[in-house]
Amino acid sequence: MRNGLPPGLDPAAVRAIVTDMDRTILPSSLELSPRIVSAIAAVRAAGIEAMIATGRMFASTRPYALELGITAPVICYQGALVADPTTGDWLLHRPIDVPTALEVIHAVRPRGFHMNVYVDDRLVVEKPTPEGRTYAEHARLEMHVVGDFDRWLTRPTTKIVIVGEPEPLDELERDLRDRFGDHLFIAKSLPIFLEVASPGVSKGAALEFVCERLGVDPAATVAFGDGANDHELLETAGFGVAVADAEPSLLRIADWTVPPVAEDGVAGFLDLLVHSRA
Repeated sequence: MRNGLPPGLDPAAVRAIVTDMDRTILPSSLELSPRIVSAIAAVRAAGIEAMIATGRMFASTRPYALELGITAPVICYQGALVADPTTGDWLLHRPIDVPTALEVIHAVRPRGFHMNVYVDDRLVVEKPTPEGRTYAEHARLEMHVVGDFDRWLTRPTTKIVIVGEPEPLDELERDLRDRFGDHLFIAKSLPIFLEVASPGVSKGAALEFVCERLGVDPAATVAFGDGANDHELLETAGFGVAVADAEPSLLRIADWTVPPVAEDGVAGFLDLLVHSRA
């Protein structure tokens, strides 16, 4: 963990910042701090585009984007969906086709994990479970109980989330990677959430899409993250920053570290960035 701006970063060259939400700028209270709201506002006032890249649903992300004053397209569902927070329009959608989604569901079901699927930006479950309720509370959204996915799922799903305890999910992740790793995106967003999306989906790929729309070179962006699902985001951006309590694998590839979300580390970095440009 380091203070100050990195010596190799030219503040004047930064055109955009992009940040993960949970455990990066959003603490377990699920409330944005006044400091990060102020820091994002200052970034935008300085002429730097501000973006969000999250595993969350659009419906769960949009209120935070609006609270932060973000008008750039938001990257949701690990990059499977990009949408305009102001109009609600979907700009990019890369869902999992029904046969592949059912293949994943059939592989996971015998092991007893709770699963979510997402259609039309709705959180859908087979039956109510404590894990499903935990996820719905985390997303601040209602879950829709539909019964057997084999009968109900007739349209592509934006992603699949498997909910469970960290260690059993680690084992499941290894098994799913062995079976599906060549043709699906598989990564943890939080220790208790294992996410599955279409091949080629990632926050990094979605960042390239958004940057092209905005006319910004990804090399002129600074990215912030904490999880295994942020690898591609930090690698695609010109400069990658991890919070100090990030996943070890992310810390290894990050160009810089900042204090954790409880200490508003990202906000502190952004304050220094804006001050340095002034």
